[in-house]
Amino acid sequence: MDLLSLIDMLDNFCFLYIGFSVFYLFFFAFLSRFKRSDQYPKAAMFHEIVVLFPAYKEDQVIISSLQSFEKQDYPREKYEVVVISDKMSEETNELISRMKVHLLRVNFENSSKAKALNFAIDHVKNRSFDIVVILDADNTVEPDFLEQVNRAYHAGAMAIQAHRKGKNISTDVAILDAVSEEMNSSYFRKGHVFIGLSASLSGSGMAFDCNWFRENISKVSSAGEDKELEALLLKQRIYIEYLHHVFVYDEKVRNTSAFYKQRQRWMAAQVGSLKTTFKDLPFALFSGNIDYANKILQWMMLPRVLLLGTIFILSIIVPFVQIEWALKWWGLFVLLLVTFGLAIPKEMDNRRLEKALRKVPHLFILMFFNLFRLKGAYKKFIHTTHGESEN
Repeated sequence: MDLLSLIDMLDNFCFLYIGFSVFYLFFFAFLSRFKRSDQYPKAAMFHEIVVLFPAYKEDQVIISSLQSFEKQDYPREKYEVVVISDKMSEETNELISRMKVHLLRVNFENSSKAKALNFAIDHVKNRSFDIVVILDADNTVEPDFLEQVNRAYHAGAMAIQAHRKGKNISTDVAILDAVSEEMNSSYFRKGHVFIGLSASLSGSGMAFDCNWFRENISKVSSAGEDKELEALLLKQRIYIEYLHHVFVYDEKVRNTSAFYKQRQRWMAAQVGSLKTTFKDLPFALFSGNIDYANKILQWMMLPRVLLLGTIFILSIIVPFVQIEWALKWWGLFVLLLVTFGLAIPKEMDNRRLEKALRKVPHLFILMFFNLFRLKGAYKKFIHTTHGESEN
């Protein structure tokens, strides 16, 4: 086999792998443009709800989030708010203790969200809850949030993901992070549920049947707790509902340093999840568990920034080897841009986004270097500080 033939094989392999990712995203981005009603009728009863706020060094944001949550329309005696305070100041803890909140103080040697959730669910056994809701310390919600979750649960949904939206878009990085969140919702939630596939979990704005959560959260231990929960749900053939009209406002990272740490954690969680679930792919396919098989295939794909950068670089390099080979890469690049356009909400497609796109090459470089720093990160808690300004 000569060198050109070897390069041709490598080129075809890369195109098949990367092309699969692009066509997958395009398919679900296209489906996300169709409307599906996710409005549930008013429930016949108010279920008991426990709301968990894991808070690791979140002094800057936790108080305002709790104050916002006090505006819920849901009957106050039907829900309890629990804050798991890890390494927050005594001043913050004192302020929380004055609110209608169950404060749990912890001081883990190696902190993680999974540990906080396990600790919390073990310490609220004195009350029989039906639903457990998980919110991040920086999250705020609309007054009807619990009411909407209650409706979906009463109709039979055992796992629910709400629509996370960026609440701060003061910097270019925050704009790109908020747009990325919306694109994820288009691909992995709105597009999926339109054809009956489960939505992807986001780490917060999640709700679960409390009995299921109690039985399964002890199996979760990594930094990618949402992906572990997804795998457990889909293995058990439990559908994950998506409430597109129910918003959870989430603070986005504001600078490249925070973006780097956040994406390192996410990439490590994705790679770690793939390592532990890839062996299940054949059985999932042959047993007809399409939801679980789809999730494993999803975790095999490159992150979008890497996808965009890789296709762009190959589109430039390949013509110098064989001009005919370049045509398919140019076509794939155009299709990816169309896919992005389909997934971005119209209200975010503006001049501010165009200006923010200048950051993409820098973020691609950061993501590329993250590929070499994933070892051990799946089990390690990487904290992203909120409220940081742009560098």
